[in-house]
Amino acid sequence: MTVPAGEVEVLAHPPLPAGVPAARIRGRSPWYLAWLRLRRNKMALAFGVLFVAIVVFCLAAPLWADHVAHTGPNQNHITDKIVIDGEQVSIVSPDGTPIGPGLRGQYLLGADQNGRDVMVRLMYGGRTSIYIGVVAALFTTVLAVLVGLLCGYYRGWLDAVLSRVMDVVWAFPVLLLGIALGTALAVGGLEIGPAQIAGDSLWIPILIIGLVYVPYMARPIRGEILALREKEFVEAAVAQGKGPIRIMHTELLPNVASTIIVFFTLNIANNMLLESALSFLGAGVRAPNASWGTMIADGYQSIYTAPHLTIVPGLMIVLTVLSLNVFGDGLRDALDPRAKLRMEH
Repeated sequence: MTVPAGEVEVLAHPPLPAGVPAARIRGRSPWYLAWLRLRRNKMALAFGVLFVAIVVFCLAAPLWADHVAHTGPNQNHITDKIVIDGEQVSIVSPDGTPIGPGLRGQYLLGADQNGRDVMVRLMYGGRTSIYIGVVAALFTTVLAVLVGLLCGYYRGWLDAVLSRVMDVVWAFPVLLLGIALGTALAVGGLEIGPAQIAGDSLWIPILIIGLVYVPYMARPIRGEILALREKEFVEAAVAQGKGPIRIMHTELLPNVASTIIVFFTLNIANNMLLESALSFLGAGVRAPNASWGTMIADGYQSIYTAPHLTIVPGLMIVLTVLSLNVFGDGLRDALDPRAKLRMEH
């Protein structure tokens, strides 16, 4: 494509408006150019802000519980009453129906079958779900990057062995493998040398979710490392006497950093969905811990008489996963070096 005089063609996406000076980008790092591209994607930024708002909302759980609701996430109030419009109303009616949402401080989103404040449990449950999603994504990323680097750089028998192990994990449906591992580890917990993890610990779903998604991230990274392994800059590093670990750390890893960042963002959303599914089926988070998945499981039996018990946590899962997916797509476009953009002098 011919570039008119007075314009500079650079790699970027989506297109920026005319009038952006070339001096603004000359000599800048690829990360700065990616930030310029991401900043133009208003939709991705809006959903990124939405995710941050959800995280802040969940982190404020102790403040709401102590100063507004005056109750904890696991405190039952079956026989208690609350004043609504000047009248005392049972939090849980004699037929077992809890109060619904209303414009009041306590029980803003109603109560569940045990008289627990849904708003408080929603905020604490969000802390658990997001915590599991982020930590499991970190676990997946570390293992996937390690496997991808080793397989792509050394190749040979090491690549064959690790790839076959990844294929075995890949062969199982994620949900079925998670249910099998979650059910097995929930009985006796997990012992790794001197470390012991109880069956009701949050580390059980974290380790399970982090493990089952490793092949989905390791295989693309391995493919990129295999391609980069044949590039001239790697041959130059070998000629300079750099060892394999240094080459992987200083030459190969920075070139797949954008892929890792995008996968990490999208993995958080996938992890939260899997955690909700496992918790709903009884193979994830266990009582007394609350998560959005366990809230849906608890409210499923009362979906006709108290639909807010499933709608509220379900809506939070949808908003969180949607925000992460849209922001992750925008981040992937911003970090894509193959798209083109023209900027004026």
